[in-house]
Amino acid sequence: MGDLEKATRRAQEFRQREREILDAALALFLEEGEDRVTVEMIADRVGIGKGTIYKHFETKNEIYLLLMIRYEEELADIFQRIQESDDKERLAREYFRFRISEPKRYMLFDRLEHKVIKDHAVPELVDKLHRIRAANFEHLQDIVKLRIEEGSLEDVNPIYHICAAWALAHGAVGLMESPFYQRLIEDKDDFLDFLIDIGIRMGNKGQRGR
Repeated sequence: MGDLEKATRRAQEFRQREREILDAALALFLEEGEDRVTVEMIADRVGIGKGTIYKHFETKNEIYLLLMIRYEEELADIFQRIQESDDKERLAREYFRFRISEPKRYMLFDRLEHKVIKDHAVPELVDKLHRIRAANFEHLQDIVKLRIEEGSLEDVNPIYHICAAWALAHGAVGLMESPFYQRLIEDKDDFLDFLIDIGIRMGNKGQRGR
């Protein structure tokens, strides 16, 4: 095996190990809560030494941010797969499903963002997160503008529609994680579909009675 091939293999193994660490960290954060999870716990879950974690990540804040970046990149992939020529309603439906189908993950990343901003942590990764999110936001704006032009949505500032969608998604995940409402809602999948249908209809032209 040549030196170049060895270097390539080492780089691939390094990236694979990084993915394993991030996957383990996410699972532990969801199971235990991020404040209770230690670097040792993450290392044990992956089956490596604590020192290996620090070869990949300097702090837990770096792990937090990389998980949040990966989350926003997943949304960007959805936008990429559903081209603008496709059904605009389908894109809106997939957006809602992405945001609210995993309420624990949504709420985790909402908490983590407050933590890293408060700590002024890893500013270059915060900038990357915000760039990806800004690109996703711009894509949403383009879709909303097209639906306004075709007469599907109320002709208001596109920001209104996007913020209304965010408010519904944010409220939905809080409700779905509420112990009280969890006892009331027996069929969680059916309720999720119902929420998504509301999100799709929300802001439709003529609903404001004007």
